[in-house]
Amino acid sequence: MKTKLLSSVPQFFMAFLLLAAAQVSAQSLTILAPKPADNNNLCSEPPCKNAWDKVCAGANGNFNQYFANVVYAGTPNSDNEWILELSDASGSFSNPVELARESDNTTVKTRGFEFAIPTNTRGAAYELRVRSTSPASIGQPTSASYSFYYMDFTSALAISKDGNGVIGDVCSSTNSVRLEVHNLPSPETYQYEWYRSGSLLPTKTHFIEATQDGYYTVRINYGQCSGSGTTDSNATQVTLNASGQGIAISAPSKTGLCSGESESLSIDTTDSAWSYQWYKNDTAIPGAVATTYTVNGANMNFDGDYQIEISGTGICTERTPAVTITNAGVFNVTRNNSANLVVLPSDSETLSITTDANSPTYQWYRNSTAIPSSNSNSLTVSQAGTYYAKVTSSGSCSSTITSETTEVVSPSAFRFEIDYATAYESCKSSSIVLEVDKIYAELSDSSEIDVTADVATNFTYQWKKDGTDLSGENAQSISLTSNNENGNYTIKGVSGSFNATSNALPVQLGSSKSTTITSTSTVYCNASDTITLNTDTDLAGETYTWERDGVSVNSTDSALTVTKPGTYRLVIQKGICPLTSNEITITPLDPDLITLNIEGDVVFPEGSSKTITASGGSAYRWFDAGNAEIATGASVTFTEEGSYLLIANLDNCEVSKPIKVTYLDQFNIPNVITPNGDGSNDQWVVPNSYSGKSDVRIIIYNAKGAEVLNTANYQNNWPESSTSFSKQNMVFYYVIKNATTTLKQGTITVIR
Repeated sequence: MKTKLLSSVPQFFMAFLLLAAAQVSAQSLTILAPKPADNNNLCSEPPCKNAWDKVCAGANGNFNQYFANVVYAGTPNSDNEWILELSDASGSFSNPVELARESDNTTVKTRGFEFAIPTNTRGAAYELRVRSTSPASIGQPTSASYSFYYMDFTSALAISKDGNGVIGDVCSSTNSVRLEVHNLPSPETYQYEWYRSGSLLPTKTHFIEATQDGYYTVRINYGQCSGSGTTDSNATQVTLNASGQGIAISAPSKTGLCSGESESLSIDTTDSAWSYQWYKNDTAIPGAVATTYTVNGANMNFDGDYQIEISGTGICTERTPAVTITNAGVFNVTRNNSANLVVLPSDSETLSITTDANSPTYQWYRNSTAIPSSNSNSLTVSQAGTYYAKVTSSGSCSSTITSETTEVVSPSAFRFEIDYATAYESCKSSSIVLEVDKIYAELSDSSEIDVTADVATNFTYQWKKDGTDLSGENAQSISLTSNNENGNYTIKGVSGSFNATSNALPVQLGSSKSTTITSTSTVYCNASDTITLNTDTDLAGETYTWERDGVSVNSTDSALTVTKPGTYRLVIQKGICPLTSNEITITPLDPDLITLNIEGDVVFPEGSSKTITASGGSAYRWFDAGNAEIATGASVTFTEEGSYLLIANLDNCEVSKPIKVTYLDQFNIPNVITPNGDGSNDQWVVPNSYSGKSDVRIIIYNAKGAEVLNTANYQNNWPESSTSFSKQNMVFYYVIKNATTTLKQGTITVIR
């Protein structure tokens, strides 16, 4: 064991460390609460200094990437995993949600866990915590609650009467109407803010019973994240206790028009006090403000849904149901075959189309020249060229539409392209599928055309590795699963008299094996300390190197003796691909990880006792001034004043903390001092329940209210010199307080 003695008790400690209950292989872990960490992916020069204070996911292109790191004490086992957990919306961990899992010890302390919140997360009282699996230990939850919102909907809401989807003002003869959000899936899972003419209403649901006239709007309540996604709805004017006119468009003589025909539409009820506006496809038609409107079939895009809207004093704005006018001469033509087809010598291809035209007639063309007797919806071809069909409908609105073209080629050769079928990274991927990605027909004019869909099944295939045929590999793809299969791959295809060889693709798969290193400790006690790293891999005959912070430090020893802190790993060379172990971070001893539940001296009245508790270590021993062991365990009870020593185990290290125990001073706070240098009552001495305490602050003001002293951990040393007083007798005012409460206050008279 290595011991580090501290000259004095530190003034500040890490608060609220939890001692892990589980111990594995005589090891234990103390895990602090996780903290928000920077997302260095969001700036060009890390560190970004952009740690989150709330999580507003889903907005800005479904962004959902956050980081949190954690500090811990102790050594996890080599099979340990760190797990970041999320509470429920009330802060309870009765059923925690796993956000992230990490096995690398350095990552959790520095870069942190990368996590995304579930899409059903919405609330302002979430907490995080971290737990370990080996040894099993649950860390402290965050002391503060966080707003976590996944804003899966950030578009404008749409509201309508009864959620019927018809946006517009609402007039009703009743004394209430129901407005409802109609464009949001599962709207009942959100909370809302409803407004009437700008005033916030108490309703939180996705619907509201409107009982007063006004303009109603709504938005989703995303708490602190509401500003990150604007969901403000349309404004709906509600008029109650009113009556509608029941208007409609009179039935037209026909609703299907040929090009050049026209049809007059008219409202069935008129009133000279009303104003009128015609609409097409919900868009106002400029200038169409009469009671009638003529649809002109000679205009382009005349077809659509037509309505007329009335407005006026004393009535609700009202729009008629739509009348749909169609273009009777419009129909559809669909090409059924591929856009590019290959015709091999002594071979043919069939082209075909479908249409919904009325009694259609067909005419096929090759290179813009009509093909005789080609009057059906299909055509068999054996020549290269550009083919299409013209389809003519019958009836009063006869019209002709040309199909999409088909390029038929007669190649002089074929060219193959092969590619990785899935994501591939050299030396990291452990398997990969190669496939024929493209087949190009090379034409006599040196151009080429993609004909993969048409001819892929016409070829027989042979895969090659480093120029050698691979037995049994005759499909359009090949699956590689071992680094023993590394090499350069090509494929050869044969179809009749055509032969084609692809480009070459290199494959360098990483090893599917893994190597693990372990350490006898992860805490470096002092300069004479040694830590040993071992591996579960037999290194005999292997080429390898031990690295510290990415730099090789040893290439000969199967076990590494560590004499410096740093991040260590083992790299074994497998062909051109390295096999890299897990990383172990050796950190210097931080004695401040051992904390006491009391700051400063231990003070209690004579004749009583005081119990203090240590945390952060795996074992504890307490000694008196005579070096006699008085207790083991995390807690000790003092009954006598004196000097004591705590020795705590932290991993393989020992940390010593001296403790001073004194009886509580029984005298009152003095209100007179005489700083004349005679050694008696020269300084303002307060009881030890206030002096020497880092959590107690003493402030002294002069008669004008100016501060002359403001300090914590007061050492009974004011005033430091009598020359600081300009008068014979002066009065000062003092306040003694902790973080939340004023403990004492009064006056000090200084007599010289």
